[in-house]
Amino acid sequence: MLASSASARAVFRSCPNAIKRDPFLWLYCVTQNVFDHSLPSTTCFTHSPSEASCTSSALDSLSVRRSNVFTSHSILRNCLPATARCMGGTSFEVKTDNDVVRFSIGKPLDKIGPSNNGNKKMAVTRRVKMSKKAKLNELRFYRLKAKKKMNSPNPQVRIIYKLEKAKRKEAWLIEKLRKFEVPKAPAETHDPEILTEEEKHYLKRTGEKKKNYVPVGRRGVFGGVVLNMHLHWKKHETVKVICKPCKPGQVHEYAEELARLSKGIVIDIKPNNSIIFYRGKNYVRPKVMSPPDTLSKNKALEKYKYEQSLEHTSQFIEKLENELEEYQKHVARFKKANEDATQESLVKT
Repeated sequence: MLASSASARAVFRSCPNAIKRDPFLWLYCVTQNVFDHSLPSTTCFTHSPSEASCTSSALDSLSVRRSNVFTSHSILRNCLPATARCMGGTSFEVKTDNDVVRFSIGKPLDKIGPSNNGNKKMAVTRRVKMSKKAKLNELRFYRLKAKKKMNSPNPQVRIIYKLEKAKRKEAWLIEKLRKFEVPKAPAETHDPEILTEEEKHYLKRTGEKKKNYVPVGRRGVFGGVVLNMHLHWKKHETVKVICKPCKPGQVHEYAEELARLSKGIVIDIKPNNSIIFYRGKNYVRPKVMSPPDTLSKNKALEKYKYEQSLEHTSQFIEKLENELEEYQKHVARFKKANEDATQESLVKT
């Protein structure tokens, strides 16, 4: 193998630059020296049907034109196997399929075309890349189309356009809010502590007098709220949770959610949207004080923004539907009045 590679380099140095740039002639020169045991001693190339010239070595055939090399594909097909040979650190592969000589340097030929295994049809889908100018033209077209609907003299066209746009936004917001749905962890079995009325009254009074509290703001219940409750329970038996801002009836939902996450006991719910929690007689602070099935602070804020936007969008859709219904009723009354006027004029005549 070393001798063959040395002979290949010697042939490559002895060839002129024009031959080095021609891959077919260079390949033929290398095969003549490396595989001289498999190639015949004399190889014929034909310029035309009437002329023929024979050469006895590869160096004598350097002046032959490129068209003559294409006629020697049958000889190369019989002599060279379709395997990769390494010469001088570079691998090249030769294949002779369908009477065509193909070779590649450093790349396997099997990856050139898609292959179908059995009855499976591999569908190659190509994304059509749009130019920047085409994208701008498309956006300009949709912008002009929307502007035409917004400035339409017909009020029904304007209302329907706003309604469709708001419904698209509502569907998009619902899809966004689905990403913030956290699967609830299975409830752990624990013995519920039974408190007497006297104990509840005592805990209620102590919870009102003490100043330690945990705020629940616009983010709602998330991991940080439960963490703060456990930190307060380190030194106090009770903690007050203040929900602000809070919708009517939402304070009871917060109380159930916090009781499930913190394993605390709800003592009292005040009219000013404050809840008093008791940690329990056999309280043991958990290792992970922030439950894993809760949102982080940033994600809770992002969820609140989407919820607020969804609420306003739903109200806007309801308002547009009422406007459209009133406009249709107005058009129906106007048509009926015109029909009555035409009938009266016909009766008078």
